[in-house]
Amino acid sequence: MWNVDSWIAVLLLPMTLCGAMGGAGLKLYADGKNRLHLLLGLGFYGTGAILNIVLLQFLPFTVVLPANALTYVWTLLIARFRFGEQVNRLRWLGILFILGGLLLLVW
Repeated sequence: MWNVDSWIAVLLLPMTLCGAMGGAGLKLYADGKNRLHLLLGLGFYGTGAILNIVLLQFLPFTVVLPANALTYVWTLLIARFRFGEQVNRLRWLGILFILGGLLLLVW
């Protein structure tokens, strides 16, 4: 693996979750025009961007940027369980491919 303290690699998950939460906040704002949702969405996006920059200082570019694909996983879960959107089998299969590809990258 990498010559990095494990806490740095653990930041990949919150980085990607922040991106998905940012999108969810903006979706909530678009649906109801609640300014708090707008601020939360922008705040999550900003936090994700800052974590991305920090991670790029310690991890290879070829790990950090592909890890952003985890944002799609979080987004699908948020869409399904927060917004009640239907997620078909093909999309779940896509999520499995994303996770499999990420495992191959870090292996």
